[in-house]
Amino acid sequence: MKKEDVMNILDWKTKQSNVEVPFFPARVLLQDFTGIPAMVDFAAMREAVKTLGGDPKKVHPACPTDLTVDHSLQIDFSKCAIQNAPNPGGGDLQKAGKLSPLKVQPKKLPCRGQTACRGSCDSGELGRNSGTFSSQIENTPILCPFHLQPVPEPETVLKNQEVEFGRNRERLQFFKWSSRVFKNVAVIPPGTGMAHQVNLEYLSRVVFEEKDLLFPDSVVGTDSHVTMVNGLGILGWGVGGIETEAVMLGLPVSLTLPEVVGCELTGSSNPFVTSIDVVLGITKHLRQVGVAGKFVEFFGSGVSQLSIADRTTIANMCPEYGAILSFFPVDNVTLKHLVHTGFSKAKLESMETYLKAVKLFRNDQNSSGEPEYSQVIQINLNSIVPSVSGPKRPQDRVAVTDMKSDFQACLNEKVGFKGFQIAAEKQKDIVSIHYEGSEYKLSHGSVVIAAVISCTNNCNPSVMLAAGLLAKKAVEAGLHVKPYIRTSLSPGGGMVTQYLSSSGVLPYLSKLGFEIVGYGCSTCVGNTAPLSEAVLNAVKQGDLVTCGILSGNKNFEGRLCDCVRANYLASPPLVVAYAIAGTVNIDFQTEPLGTDPTGKNIYLNDIWPSREEVHRVEEEHVILSMFKALKEKIEMGNKRWNSLEAPDSVLFPWDLKSTYIRCPSFFDKLTKEPAALLPIENAHVLLYLGDSVTTDHISPAGSIARNSAAAKYLTNRGLTPREFNSYGARRGNDAVMTRGTFANIKLFNKFIGKPAPKTIHFPSGQTLDVFEAAELYQREGIPLIILAGKKYGSGNSRDWAAKGPYLLTSTGKVFSVIASFENDVEITLYKHGGLLNFVSRKFS
Repeated sequence: MKKEDVMNILDWKTKQSNVEVPFFPARVLLQDFTGIPAMVDFAAMREAVKTLGGDPKKVHPACPTDLTVDHSLQIDFSKCAIQNAPNPGGGDLQKAGKLSPLKVQPKKLPCRGQTACRGSCDSGELGRNSGTFSSQIENTPILCPFHLQPVPEPETVLKNQEVEFGRNRERLQFFKWSSRVFKNVAVIPPGTGMAHQVNLEYLSRVVFEEKDLLFPDSVVGTDSHVTMVNGLGILGWGVGGIETEAVMLGLPVSLTLPEVVGCELTGSSNPFVTSIDVVLGITKHLRQVGVAGKFVEFFGSGVSQLSIADRTTIANMCPEYGAILSFFPVDNVTLKHLVHTGFSKAKLESMETYLKAVKLFRNDQNSSGEPEYSQVIQINLNSIVPSVSGPKRPQDRVAVTDMKSDFQACLNEKVGFKGFQIAAEKQKDIVSIHYEGSEYKLSHGSVVIAAVISCTNNCNPSVMLAAGLLAKKAVEAGLHVKPYIRTSLSPGGGMVTQYLSSSGVLPYLSKLGFEIVGYGCSTCVGNTAPLSEAVLNAVKQGDLVTCGILSGNKNFEGRLCDCVRANYLASPPLVVAYAIAGTVNIDFQTEPLGTDPTGKNIYLNDIWPSREEVHRVEEEHVILSMFKALKEKIEMGNKRWNSLEAPDSVLFPWDLKSTYIRCPSFFDKLTKEPAALLPIENAHVLLYLGDSVTTDHISPAGSIARNSAAAKYLTNRGLTPREFNSYGARRGNDAVMTRGTFANIKLFNKFIGKPAPKTIHFPSGQTLDVFEAAELYQREGIPLIILAGKKYGSGNSRDWAAKGPYLLTSTGKVFSVIASFENDVEITLYKHGGLLNFVSRKFS
């Protein structure tokens, strides 16, 4: 940090958006998908240092780094159908079963014969439509709602964890080695919770204290959800793996001095509005205002009405409206929350005194002391209505009252960001299916995936409890979810399981098919179990626009499943409601969800829990003991992790046969003095892309298609499709990831004219996989460039979205070029003079 940097910050009114300033975060947060390439790079650095004659023991992260293994979970087993076949990620289930010291069979506790019994809690496998409730999670005591007796861990969690450890054994051994040999590295084992959830509940300090020095907590991480922690008054945001590694090496994050937009919240929301509705309302408003590349800070009387859970949910969505982060300063609400998370009274008093002294504490009573902002906008919470978002993008918000008409409009519109272009005469088509001995009917709008997942909402007790209370009322009214719908509940951590359990709503969620499948990213990153053959055949037969409904923050087309064309983001209670309805083509105000046993129509309004009811249950069950239990779980680890063997050598013993962990090629030609850059001459265009090419398009994280270049590589090494796993799990292998670059089935290359991970090798005229074409170009010594439109690389921060194109288009002596057009003038320059004219005029 130089004096010039400090002066630029002090002169922020004239220097904002015009100068770069360094920022040194207090710590780093990694999740395993993006954490493994970072740690593999550190292991490779040790090799390179030794090769150049240095001491590899000196290679350590300089910044405290926490790595949470939370993206390995795949839903091989779910409540609706225990899957004997592998999921899209694959994996050898038999091998997995031999690795764990734990047994899969849950212990059964007998009913003690209470006279008030309305069901049995000692049954074996339980179906949705049976009269019994399933067992729940071990070590987080769950009570049968009828007997008040503990019930055992569900088979689905144990089976999924069993397969997770088996499938990812190599990766987990590498992580354990990393935690042993590198200083400042702590690994949170799988089965504990999501990175951003654990960050909120366990890792956050709010104020650091080192050697009698106090300074604010701050964090950067390799996950877009890192921004969630801003709801706790901690500055943090997601960056790419390359930037994160720089911070781990003690370097600052360099960012343009941002504009800070003050967002004043006023008024109060109506009882039917959840935090997700507030999130989507604020998201749409901020998108319209335009806050891309800016910081947003919330203030005003409306802030005090939001719980920490509400704030973290709002802060989590800032990547979707383009802001770097959305910050809620520490206030009295924050301090009350921290009491429940286990902070001591002395720590809280010290924290409050420090934050007030440095003017970082928010106080409603002192409105005259509000900070000065680059711009101020106002949002009245009264104006926000219940809504969902979709069917293809998170920013396309739809009021629940308009859902039916909007979906019909999407069927009519041309194929695009919202349209599906279904012929009018086919919009009423119905296809019958036979499933589990019964006949069902699918049509446009039918829900086939319903997931309450960990990306956004599970940190928020109010919306999760609302989903549970709605499920309870639905079951009591005799409603159910059709068994072919792939339902799942993937909490962000054990605390969620505990409050759903202690409040008595978890068995009702399970009854509707929302049984806990494990802890980690699942449906959100495409790790859902495959749909049944009956559903898949019906979708293909009728060319149906079926729907996924999920409580995450990403609904890009094709992300959940290839055959599910419409995906909607919704609050957890609405996910449950649409699952019960079985369709999004419904008007909740005038159409019933179903009927009770007497034939009476049951409407959503009949089972929707009141805000007072939710808050009462929240106060009673989100308690200090839950946070203590999570702390114990993290610090004690689990039996599988504790018994996992791993090396402790200074250098990692690379296995040349491994398809998971491979020493990357970045350092193969490393010299003590960097080589000079050479000009690009006689280049060919590898891809001609349009606007809004996301990191999902560039470097997909989901399953590996059987006909892809990565699949061919793995097959040649003796793996079967069930052992492919996912791209995210194999980010420690540069050979797999290079082949996976631009392998997304929804990639639209204008050379091809249709969505496909293909391109044209112009010297031969062949249409090839992108990797195969790039490999052929490299053999011919032809450098490559990529042409792309606006917003190239939007979406999650992923280091392989940068590394992949580099390896794909580079021989080590050239680099990729991305042409991005920001306005009509630039497009005109390009159209009338080509790339050379655009570049020369743009930078002249």
